Amino acid sequence: MSATHDDPSTPHPASSAPDDRRSRAGARVTNAVVHAFTLRAPTAASEGARPPAIRTGSHGPAAMAGPAEVAASGPVPKKPYQVLRTTQVDEYDPPVAPSAVPLTSAPVGDNFAGTARKAAKLSISSAAVEQFEDVADLIASLPDHQAMVNHHPRITTASNARRVHEEDRNVRVRAWIYAASRESDNDFHLIVGRDPAAPPQYITMEISGLPPANSPHSKRLKRARRDYKSFFQQSDGGLPHTSYDFYQPPVPVEIEGSLFFDMSHASGGRPGPQDLRPDMPVVWEVHPVSAILFEPDP
Repeated sequence: MSATHDDPSTPHPASSAPDDRRSRAGARVTNAVVHAFTLRAPTAASEGARPPAIRTGSHGPAAMAGPAEVAASGPVPKKPYQVLRTTQVDEYDPPVAPSAVPLTSAPVGDNFAGTARKAAKLSISSAAVEQFEDVADLIASLPDHQAMVNHHPRITTASNARRVHEEDRNVRVRAWIYAASRESDNDFHLIVGRDPAAPPQYITMEISGLPPANSPHSKRLKRARRDYKSFFQQSDGGLPHTSYDFYQPPVPVEIEGSLFFDMSHASGGRPGPQDLRPDMPVVWEVHPVSAILFEPDP
């Protein structure tokens, strides 16, 4: 674990003391912090080795918010962020010991490795995109939890279970990434919330593991995953592990994707890290994320 610094661009020397941090957004991060890193733009030397910038394609971030210049390998941070790697996990997952939280994340596969509702998780709705300016407005638009649990026909977790009518929506929202982890099925699990100045509310959004290359959704899901990895692999600690990384300040984004009701966790343990879970009112998700634009213009 690292000592507290006010400037997230400052490297953090190792320390073994407990920690209790409050982000600039006011989101408390408890003494579950094990490591601290800096997520920063490449240095001038590394930037010189990059290929020239290119524009994203018609289904990428440029389609969401006008022309956007990104590096050929994907977007990188425009400013530094502090990354706090913790032992916090979803409520339904087993606890993680501090000794099991890695300093850096080892490379793993990109292909989707799960089975639960695989058909829905690896497909993008064909519905028109609905625009939201606030995560709270998106959450308010979602059908009632119990109505989805009692849905007719019943929503199953079978691998061939497709979207039901209520999930057949595409949404786009301006939001902030507060935390992220990597799941065993190779999805990146993002906890996305409101403007840090607003009362907190969060929802899960998932960068899906990839479908087979011949899937009609493969190209867009691959681009979203590439952009996510390009941005967050600039962290000294690499991409998130199975426990949550927190970002200080939270990372502003514009995210587009299809709605998904997480029937696997509709009862019992809830998703999200301990510190943010009380302000996650739904098990609805945006899953899969089909496009992500980092640090959009105001």
